[in-house]
Amino acid sequence: MQHLGVRLLSASEGHVELAIPYSDKTTQQQGGFHGGAIGALADIAGGYAALTVMPEGMEVVTVEYKINFLASHQGGEIRAIGKVIKAGRRVVVTSAEVVHIDADGKSSPCAVMQQTLAPVPQTY
Repeated sequence: MQHLGVRLLSASEGHVELAIPYSDKTTQQQGGFHGGAIGALADIAGGYAALTVMPEGMEVVTVEYKINFLASHQGGEIRAIGKVIKAGRRVVVTSAEVVHIDADGKSSPCAVMQQTLAPVPQTY
């Protein structure tokens, strides 16, 4: 996350919002945000949202996610809003909406993701 410049914007129970600025670390050859950076941001937002509802001593690992890329964007930043859909003892389902924020503060859809996570005991 540090390498990509991810910032935590907000966190509450079942909800996390993160952002990544436009940079040479997050773009592909045509100058748009790279799908890997978008996917990583969505995965992290969903995972952190899940952590907000886990009991002490537990964390989560991603089992799978499905992402739809809706549009390519340049400049500004992308933000992911991760939300817990269902938190069970064995499986947690989350979603993340990724939006692009341009230099004028205008928001545009970028991607949507659905994710399945597994709660696991902390190992550190």
